[in-house]
Amino acid sequence: MPPSFVVAADNASYADIADLVVISPLIVDVTIRNVRKLSAEQAAGVPASVERVLVEADVMALIRGEGGVTPRIRFLLDVPKNGKGKIPKLQKQRIYLFGRQVTGRPGEVQLTRPNALASFSTANDAIVRAIVKEAVQVNAAPHIAGVSSAFHSAGTVLGEGETQIFLKTNNDQPLSLTILSRPGQQKQWAVSTAEVIDASATAPQRFTLLWYRLACGLPRALPSDRVEGVLNADIARAKADYKFVIDSLGPCGRKR
Repeated sequence: MPPSFVVAADNASYADIADLVVISPLIVDVTIRNVRKLSAEQAAGVPASVERVLVEADVMALIRGEGGVTPRIRFLLDVPKNGKGKIPKLQKQRIYLFGRQVTGRPGEVQLTRPNALASFSTANDAIVRAIVKEAVQVNAAPHIAGVSSAFHSAGTVLGEGETQIFLKTNNDQPLSLTILSRPGQQKQWAVSTAEVIDASATAPQRFTLLWYRLACGLPRALPSDRVEGVLNADIARAKADYKFVIDSLGPCGRKR
């Protein structure tokens, strides 16, 4: 059984794995070969409830990483102790490591987070590789920093209208939501990743990088100060349409 601080092999959260993939320039599938406890001097400042160890692992596959990686790598890991003051057995565990190369030290890797590890499984392998494939694209879905502006335009007949919501991204890549309402029809929404709103745009499929960015990155409610317009009815419709998008996306699913 994998230790509790590692993303599980069974029923792993897409969001938990995506959180690690998008911040990790190096991703490797490894089998732990050896674990060595560090001396008190080497582990200075580490809480008593944690054991700092040096892990040596054999690389099974390089999933992401420019310039490749050595066949065997080393990395520091802080492992929580159990009630008896012991750490779980890590030798022979097959895991995914999410980190970065240590400059000038071949074979040494630094984890991007203290627990940036996931257990190996067929399901996790498919999730990791699918997210990496999307994340390395030039136009990959960006991190969402918030809502830039929103407005609602009422249609010519009762119940008809369109809400547009423009999002802030960390790389200034355009990202916007459009919600259409028509009398007698189910409300529809779409996300556009271009400067000009794409008429053929659709809502993202669940468990894709774009879905993850929206489901885990959007605020739960539309901030009032981001809604343009003076009519209370239009402001209320914009907020309701935004809630429709949030409900359609479903929960982020983050477990860690």
